[in-house]
Amino acid sequence: VEGRPAGVALSPDRSRVYVTAPEAKAVFVIDAATRTIVRKLAVGSGPLGIAVHPRDGRILVVDWYEHALFVIDPGTLAVAAKIAVGQSPSGVAVTPDGTSILTADRDSHQLSLIDATSLQVVRTIPVGERPFGVTIDATGARAYTANVKSNDVSVVDLAQGRMVASVPVGVRPYAVALAGGRAFVTDQYVGTVSVIDLATSKVVRTLPVGAYPEGIATSRDGRFVYVACWEDNTLERIDTGTLEVTGRVEVPEGPRAFGLFVAD
Repeated sequence: VEGRPAGVALSPDRSRVYVTAPEAKAVFVIDAATRTIVRKLAVGSGPLGIAVHPRDGRILVVDWYEHALFVIDPGTLAVAAKIAVGQSPSGVAVTPDGTSILTADRDSHQLSLIDATSLQVVRTIPVGERPFGVTIDATGARAYTANVKSNDVSVVDLAQGRMVASVPVGVRPYAVALAGGRAFVTDQYVGTVSVIDLATSKVVRTLPVGAYPEGIATSRDGRFVYVACWEDNTLERIDTGTLEVTGRVEVPEGPRAFGLFVAD
């Protein structure tokens, strides 16, 4: 995949993988079974974060330079809508029931809450400084942003539309994964994963991983969290029960994997 691929998302049936490539200004569509590229879609000026609507499969791409969310029809693979959001959006997530879309607007220090039916921004929610990754819990009640400037995680109550907690973590947090009542946060500049107890909003463990951890995702059964370490060129596995690194595999140079990249 050309153009320094970054964002990854899976179709609801796991048959397709969608990958953003900011430098190619494109989204690549990959057949998950054959592992071949089936389409290259020209999208925006700097497509970065990507997610897929869990009910209808719409592909949601935020563009860093155009300050917008692109909505792509999964059937025609054409851009169906473009919604203006805050400055330099990076992460994007959808509530499990499919009713709402969130974008992490990095340079506006906010989340944009978008109605998934009308595709209108219904609210903006201030969070920490320069939110990058955003993750929504399984109930759709709370969202978590990794704030790369303020070195913390913002906890957002979506029904109330406000931040309810801020949890200090390591230096330059990138993204958040959720499992077993905990949040796992990649701390890029210190090579660690901070583990937050969601009941107390406190860090309970800091796990050393490879250099410059970025992408992080949870297995579908919740037993493991996987971390892509950009400078060490490794994918590392954390056991969510023991909170230990239990596996490590070398991968090609510069793994990023911003988004949902676990297809098990």
